[in-house]
Amino acid sequence: MNLKLVEKIADAVLYEGYLLYPYRPSSVKNQQRFNFGVLVPQSYSEAQTPGTESWRMQTECLVLANSNATLDVKVRFLHLRERRSNETSWQEAVEREVSGSNLPISQLIWQPHCIPIFYPSTQEDEFMGDAYGSVTDQVARSQVAIKGAIELRVTACKSEQVAPERLFKITARIVNQTAFENAAIKTRDEALMHSLVSAHTILAVRNGEFVSLLDPPEEFRETAAACNNIGAWPVLAGEEGERDVMLSSPIILYDYPQIAPESAGDLFDGTEIDEILLLRIMTLTDEEKREMQATDDRARKILDRTERLPEKEWMKLHGVLRELRPMNR
Repeated sequence: MNLKLVEKIADAVLYEGYLLYPYRPSSVKNQQRFNFGVLVPQSYSEAQTPGTESWRMQTECLVLANSNATLDVKVRFLHLRERRSNETSWQEAVEREVSGSNLPISQLIWQPHCIPIFYPSTQEDEFMGDAYGSVTDQVARSQVAIKGAIELRVTACKSEQVAPERLFKITARIVNQTAFENAAIKTRDEALMHSLVSAHTILAVRNGEFVSLLDPPEEFRETAAACNNIGAWPVLAGEEGERDVMLSSPIILYDYPQIAPESAGDLFDGTEIDEILLLRIMTLTDEEKREMQATDDRARKILDRTERLPEKEWMKLHGVLRELRPMNR
């Protein structure tokens, strides 16, 4: 399994929508967080119009496995942190990862497994100074506690083509169990601080292989169609043809998604077109660039990378011909 390749895709999912062009907090479209895969507290979800905000995510997929097969599960998400200074206010993100390894599939059939998610509240202050040692700004960061769980279970599936003990359905649920009082009168920004943001799941199997839900073999089509995915889109991930890793994303992907080799780095903007976004960044005024730099480290890296991008890298972004096909006459 090529976990390095999978993690590149997972990182892109994790930060998709985190910060949109023009990458400044004062921009209207950055004043409401745009991330996919937001799991709010259950109380807040139930206080909203049904379907508006979700407190759970469910992945269901199929795996062909023998009696010795084991499952690894990894859930990744962003835990927001309020950052306030004299210049800006911004919801920074801290990466979180919760996992379980070598879980026997045969055991999960009889005994579902629960992995707790918990991160405590934090508070810290940072004092910024000038070259003369004088304090010029104070940055306060605060983060509320969040609580949740990963719930795993396995069901043996009946199939005329495969012995019952060989085809299994895996169900992985992520739930937000964070207490959130008076949810009906709280704002979405307040709820986001108690949320799992950009949540997604990575499943890996040993002594087995996953079945594509997008293009399953004919004998598994009916069983695959019965998988109930809520807020999740599981696809095969890794090298083309490998079947031991499934990435379940809140963003619709195809099997074996890849990062375009021409991309110079993350831009976070939904359906990003790198060349256009980088050219737009170059048109920002000095004042706009200062605000972008003051947002957070990720915004600063985008600006620095754009201003230092070599000419040959710009040319790579202008267009690429993937393949040639003969025309039928």
